[in-house]
Amino acid sequence: MSRKAPQSMPQGRYRLQPRARMATRGPLWSALAVALSAAGCAPPGPQATDLMIEPLRHRLERGLAADTVLSYLKAGNQDGPRVILVHGTPGSASAWADYLTQPPPGVEVLALDRPGFGHSGPAGAVTGLAEQAAAVVALFPLDDRPVVLLGHSLGGAIVARVAADNPERVMSVVLLAASLDPALEKIHPLQHVGSWALVSRLLPRALRNANAELMALQPELRALGELLPRIRGKVVIVHGTLDDLVPVANVEYMQARLSGARCVHTTLLAGRNHFLPWNSEVAVREAINDALEPGC
Repeated sequence: MSRKAPQSMPQGRYRLQPRARMATRGPLWSALAVALSAAGCAPPGPQATDLMIEPLRHRLERGLAADTVLSYLKAGNQDGPRVILVHGTPGSASAWADYLTQPPPGVEVLALDRPGFGHSGPAGAVTGLAEQAAAVVALFPLDDRPVVLLGHSLGGAIVARVAADNPERVMSVVLLAASLDPALEKIHPLQHVGSWALVSRLLPRALRNANAELMALQPELRALGELLPRIRGKVVIVHGTLDDLVPVANVEYMQARLSGARCVHTTLLAGRNHFLPWNSEVAVREAINDALEPGC
């Protein structure tokens, strides 16, 4: 079941009941779990196959940092609001395959391979949220169509940075199992081993770059926390109560700092874990529809 914030509360927010912070298996497990999921060895991924979405692939080179080619998927109504989907770490645009093969009616959907992942350059990791955010901004429409951002896991921090830097341009933000609280970010000792040059070269590119992103994330989130009040659009938060990769305590942090948002709608999915794009598609689509509504 889900609980929505009462509309009578300021900015549509509500406070979670005090709870002990959930134990987490740590960022190394998070990276491995997401990687295994993408490989089909963990919780199921999208139903649509890579073969089905490859005709939707595009490339962008102009206006980007050196050695960066941005690969992205595009589907839907090119005259409608643009919804940009941002994956976590590791990951790729193909994680959103089901949302591209069946986009919401009247909406244009884009999903990017973030810099350092999938078909996008560079080969190495791009650990700064500002640099990752710049790649998302490069996919903004050139006209004045509304822009809605959805970020999963670490992708949530990236879309929050985009919205904070471009408050007049972003209509709404969906934070899906988003990792934003720096106090909840811990580095596992094995991650240091994974960063050693000899070990790092043996890792697949996605895991190598994911490890670098996660090791750099805590100070990036501290800096982002100062910018969150700049967000002016609607914010929709969706989180599973049994998320042991990105604890649900992140929700309290986000609610406390999104003071400038037009409104904040929160849905907690009872019994759900971190893999919401694939095991809670109905709830994710409802969140997108909510984000597309101009009112609160």
